[in-house]
Amino acid sequence: VLVHNRSAVAPEILARYGAEQVRDLDDLLPRCDFVSLHCPGGEANRHLINARRLDLMKPEAFLINTARGEVVDEQALAQALWFNTIGGAALDVFEREPEVHNDLLGADNLVMLPHLGSATRQTREDMGFRVLQNLNDFFQGKTPRDQVA
Repeated sequence: VLVHNRSAVAPEILARYGAEQVRDLDDLLPRCDFVSLHCPGGEANRHLINARRLDLMKPEAFLINTARGEVVDEQALAQALWFNTIGGAALDVFEREPEVHNDLLGADNLVMLPHLGSATRQTREDMGFRVLQNLNDFFQGKTPRDQVA
């Protein structure tokens, strides 16, 4: 497991998962069989995965984007898929939701889903209970489990 994060991941967490934190995304991409994106959207990460970075990936690697649509340059991804410069991709978010880039349609090495991976009864109930746990922690003077800094 390779990790790239904007801040250092605690060594004990890396050790627990047998993971290695790499210096930057360009160092990570050529080493991965699967690249799974979990970053915020917005201007800072717009087209974080672009043609240059797709070219860094292994020809058999897969890109998975469950983060935000604008993180991936869909035109560049379409070219990488159609010309088989990467093995494939899975997307549940899109750059211009609900529209899907025309050049992505028909790529047989792409799986597309609507952004509803958490849309199960159990997951939604668990999410609601987690909110209640955080509120309970807060009102008891404890640090909420999912505090955002």
